[in-house]
Amino acid sequence: MTDVAIASTALKDGAAGEELAARVRSELHGAAPDALIVFASSQNDYKSLLTALKAGSGARTLVGCSSAGEFTGETAGTGLTTVIALRASDMRFNATIAKGMSQDREKAAAHLARNFEGMESTDFRYRTALILVDALAGHAEDLVDRLTVATGGMYRFFGGGAGDDAKFERTHVFMNAEMHSDAAVVLEVLSNKPIGIGARHGWTPASGPMRVTETDQASVLSLNVVPAVEAFEDHAAATNQSFDRNNPLPFFLHNIVGVQTDEGHKLRVPLGVGANGGIACAAEVPTGATAHIMSIKPADAADAAASATRDAMEQVERSGHTPKAALFFDCVATRLRLGQDFNNELDAVSAELKGAQFAGFNSYGQIVRSEGQFSGFHNCTAVVCVFPD
Repeated sequence: MTDVAIASTALKDGAAGEELAARVRSELHGAAPDALIVFASSQNDYKSLLTALKAGSGARTLVGCSSAGEFTGETAGTGLTTVIALRASDMRFNATIAKGMSQDREKAAAHLARNFEGMESTDFRYRTALILVDALAGHAEDLVDRLTVATGGMYRFFGGGAGDDAKFERTHVFMNAEMHSDAAVVLEVLSNKPIGIGARHGWTPASGPMRVTETDQASVLSLNVVPAVEAFEDHAAATNQSFDRNNPLPFFLHNIVGVQTDEGHKLRVPLGVGANGGIACAAEVPTGATAHIMSIKPADAADAAASATRDAMEQVERSGHTPKAALFFDCVATRLRLGQDFNNELDAVSAELKGAQFAGFNSYGQIVRSEGQFSGFHNCTAVVCVFPD
């Protein structure tokens, strides 16, 4: 049996932690949660927030991250703090953190894997882990790839990149009352009931294929051997859109990069134009890849979130279990592009959950590594994890 408490507040700092802790304990009838997951706006003093939340809730394990939009099935906005508390006698939760991920992902992945209890225990059939990373440190996909190898492919991963209210300056991950940048925190979940994971996006190619001919970390310097910005300018002219090199974000929110893979297009959000005509992206794009400029209709984003939720729900229900609660992550770029229409996406998730509660945040990238899903580190992709009763 899984007990869940979900709460959100516009209060800040210690006051937010105290209110959320009290609401969690009330919804759990005075019991302390086994795991508490928190998503907090960068407007908070994290130390006072986390200290009050951990002490007041009595949570055995607390993980989380800074965010760029926070929501539950009942409320959504920015500048909030949202929590989901889990208490389950037939699940085991274990948190660990790896620091310095920008310098040595192999070391970080090995450290995380060594601390996974499921690597040694055979008491649980299903091994799942929530991964929250400082995406501004870069190399998130490489970390997930290395962690998959370090754990022998025994785990399914989901999660996202911490945010900072779309300032793109500094993000943090949380473990208990501590906060860290250039780090990844992982919540291991061991269970004998299946945990559902779904990931979808509704973007489709709007340009012809282009070869990525030169990159520099997360910047695409050239496409088809010409400065990458020229491809976007040509696409803007061909589709009767406005593109301003000095203020490209309005165009970029509606025209993102899709890297072609065998599973479909992996999305990358462009963030700016460099002096050399390169396009800075929110995550790495491999040299030699085939890419398209992608587009989407507002309704397609909600449809993708609904499909991801159905995928996750079916994984729980086909084994005869009842969905109890969910985590939902989507990109900050999606929220910025959709504005108030982002609520349509939240409504679509809520409808598919059939009364189960959910909480989540707008992230700087989304993580999924699971059989039958579009695996890796993504942008503008809806990721849903469903916990069974």
